[in-house]
Amino acid sequence: MLEIALSREDVWPDLDWDALALRAATAAITRTPQGEILRAAALFEVSVRLTTDDEVQVLNRQYRQKDKPTNVLSFPMVQADLLDTIGQNSDDGEVLLGDIVLAHGVCEREAVERGIAITDHATHLIVHGVLHLLGYDHMADGEAEAMEAIETDTLTSLGLADPYLIRED
Repeated sequence: MLEIALSREDVWPDLDWDALALRAATAAITRTPQGEILRAAALFEVSVRLTTDDEVQVLNRQYRQKDKPTNVLSFPMVQADLLDTIGQNSDDGEVLLGDIVLAHGVCEREAVERGIAITDHATHLIVHGVLHLLGYDHMADGEAEAMEAIETDTLTSLGLADPYLIRED
């Protein structure tokens, strides 16, 4: 089972972010080999924080040595190769997959630039963040293509456009 622990700063619109995050995370996990954790007896939790650019900049500086805000940060709590067994070996039947943090200002600007709703862009970033929690990366070309393919498939399943298509205006 999957649970979302969501916190939201007031700069984010007052919407049902819990449902959006759960839907995005579930869709992403389903499309990976780790999809079995959704049917496990253990409770898998993803923490999602919707916050300000300032808070994300502090985290980005502290953990990535980049002194600027970014759209999304992910902080995995378990090694991806241990997910199959970790739920079975959890002391209390709960496993924190990790934290995902989104910066409102950056997300809003990117959504406007792409001509999409902030909810659609946030959905994409949550999917992206969940894949990082599961061990996916985009630093090398082959890894980036594999991760983008899962993101595209996930977003299509949610009725959203491929974020990697180049728009011609």
